[in-house]
Amino acid sequence: MITVHHLNNSRSQRVLWLLEELELPYEIVKYERDRETMLAPASLRAIHPLGKSPVITDGEATLAESGAILEYLVETYGKGGIAPGPGTPEHRRYRYFMHYAEGSLMPFLVMKLVFQKVKTDTPFLIRPVAKRIAGLVSRRFLDPNISAHLAFLADHLAKHTWFAGDAFTAADIQMSFAVQGAIARAAGEISPRLTEWLARIQARPAYRRAIERGGELRVLT
Repeated sequence: MITVHHLNNSRSQRVLWLLEELELPYEIVKYERDRETMLAPASLRAIHPLGKSPVITDGEATLAESGAILEYLVETYGKGGIAPGPGTPEHRRYRYFMHYAEGSLMPFLVMKLVFQKVKTDTPFLIRPVAKRIAGLVSRRFLDPNISAHLAFLADHLAKHTWFAGDAFTAADIQMSFAVQGAIARAAGEISPRLTEWLARIQARPAYRRAIERGGELRVLT
């Protein structure tokens, strides 16, 4: 039996969603973020030394990192359609977006969240300076990069129904958390292509079942 160590409002929602798409039985062990720090509880370190989510156990295997978990599940239990055939243009796009989500887009979103915290959580006496520095970093570096990524994704979805091509795949699952984060933290207008894609994934029955089991996903801003 697969066990998902699931942290609320986290990337592990994607793991639940893929398991629902594959119609695999699984158990959930739920963890709650600290209300003040929004960090994962120390109890997760008993499962993986870094104490991060998602983590799954499957028999004797323990896997961390959402992309690695999704790839393992697809390779081990995947059914036709959840990943394109090897050697095809669709598979090249699939592989790219499986790694792009965390490797290219999420670092900017994490930095945006950190600098938002700098504005509000620094000591009172230095807060005005911290706000100016954080605002400058956001305006000159983070916001332009996030906008560039959103434009890139919108342009891609103008040519393809889904991220790998004309069929829904695990790449769309992997991209979901990053796209939701980018939309939540964007400084400008969001392309209708991205919001339409988001509406389509959220309407999938497996997505809704994952939300019912794991809890509503609220992206931190």
